[in-house]
Amino acid sequence: MKIGFVGLGIMGKPMAKNLLKAGYELVVCDVVKAAVDEVVAAGAQAVATPKEVAEQTNVIITMLPNSPHVKQVVLGENGIIEGAKPGATVVDMSSIAPLVSREVAAKLAEKGIELLDAPVSGGEPKAIDGTLSVMVGGKKEVFDACYPIMKAMAGSVVLTGDVGAGNVTKLANQIIVAINIAAVSEALVLAAKAGVEPELVYNAIRGGLAGSTVLDAKAPMMMDRNFNPGFRINLHIKDLNNVLETSHEVGVPLPLTAAVMEMMQALKVDGKDVQDHSALVQYYEKMAKVEVKR
Repeated sequence: MKIGFVGLGIMGKPMAKNLLKAGYELVVCDVVKAAVDEVVAAGAQAVATPKEVAEQTNVIITMLPNSPHVKQVVLGENGIIEGAKPGATVVDMSSIAPLVSREVAAKLAEKGIELLDAPVSGGEPKAIDGTLSVMVGGKKEVFDACYPIMKAMAGSVVLTGDVGAGNVTKLANQIIVAINIAAVSEALVLAAKAGVEPELVYNAIRGGLAGSTVLDAKAPMMMDRNFNPGFRINLHIKDLNNVLETSHEVGVPLPLTAAVMEMMQALKVDGKDVQDHSALVQYYEKMAKVEVKR
C-alpha cells in the first residue's frame, strides 16, 4: 500500500521510517531537503508539493508544527485538497487546536475527503522505536481502515470521539505532562537545596505513588544536565497556548497550566526554549540558586 507523508521533522522522520520498515510504500514531501533525502535513502519516493503527494496516494499523513502549517499544507495553494481524490483520507498527526481540526475537516468533506485528527505523545524516543501513543478523532469506519497504518508507528492507538476529539485529548495529555515536569522540578530542587542527593530521592520515590512515566523519562535528564530536545520547550509552549485558547473558548479555568506556561515563557526569554522541556528545572534552579545533578 502506498501512503503519503508530509512533514519530516523531529517526529515525522522516524515515524515515516517506521512505516517503511512495516512494508508500506511512501511518497514524501518536506521543506527541509536533508530530511527528505534521509527518508528517500530509506526507501521513500520524494515529490515537490503536498498536492503531488495526494495525487499519488489515498491516505496522506501530515506531521506539522502547528495549526497554520496544517491549514496551509492541506487547504493552501498546491495543498493536499488540490490533489486528493474523493474517498481519500488525511490523517493529521500534528498537535493543533481542535477547532482548526474541525474547520479543516469541513473543507475536506466538501470534496469527499475524510479527516482523522490523530496527535501523538511520546516525543522523539518513542517516535524512533515506534511506541507512540496516538489519540484519534473521526469516524469509526475511517479509524478502523487506518488503524493498521497508525499502529505501525505506535504502541497505542485509541479513538476518542469525533473529529477534534483527538486534539482535545492531546491537550489534556500536555497539561498533565507539563504540570508533572514542574512537580518533578520542584521536588528535585528542594532535595538538592536541602542537601539530599536528588538521585537517591528519585530512586526512593519512583516505585511509589509519585512514580510516573514523566518522572522516569525526565528526572535522569535533569540530573545528567542533558537538555537535548526530545520535545522542545517552544513546542510545549505552542501546545499550552492551544490548551489555554481552547479552555477560554469552552469556559474552563486552568490556573496550574497557566502558571507552567509562564515558567516556560521565562525560559524562552532566557533563550532556553529550544531545549527539552525537562529544562523546566532550570526555572526553579535559578530562583533557588542550586543545581540538580547526580
